Amino acid sequence: MKGAWDVATPFTQPVTVQASDLDEFGHTNNVVYLSWLEKIAWAHSISLGLSMDAYRRLGCGCVARKHELEYLAPTFAGDELLLGTWVHENDGRLTMWRAYQILRPRDGKTVLRGRTQWVCVDLATGKPRRMPREFVDGYRPAAPGSSPGGDKDAQEERKDVTRQ
Repeated sequence: MKGAWDVATPFTQPVTVQASDLDEFGHTNNVVYLSWLEKIAWAHSISLGLSMDAYRRLGCGCVARKHELEYLAPTFAGDELLLGTWVHENDGRLTMWRAYQILRPRDGKTVLRGRTQWVCVDLATGKPRRMPREFVDGYRPAAPGSSPGGDKDAQEERKDVTRQ
């Protein structure tokens, strides 16, 4: 595969673009991408032992504060994609950044990169709250990618998008 993940071992899930995912332009709607990112974020969190039940037990959880999405190539009905996510940064206090990348295996192209800033909040009050030790330990930042030129490839893809 030509494309490579931006980190060595992202948490991944496959998805196939459905006709119902398309907008009036005939490509995947931006809201669908965001929905996929939310679903993989939860799946990754659960795989780390931090489910909604764990949030309730701890009395706190993470809520989205900001999403940044960069659409690099359109996708269409029938496209098979790989969603990837990982924790990019965690300040160990209130916030963390989760990164996302979507690859299209048939041509190796990264079709989306994004990130979300998550804030730890008290479930009873909804107010920001210091992360418990379980969040600091569980939501550790991923190791950088090990593919040669991975960052260079990402920069080239970003240049291609701005030229279009």
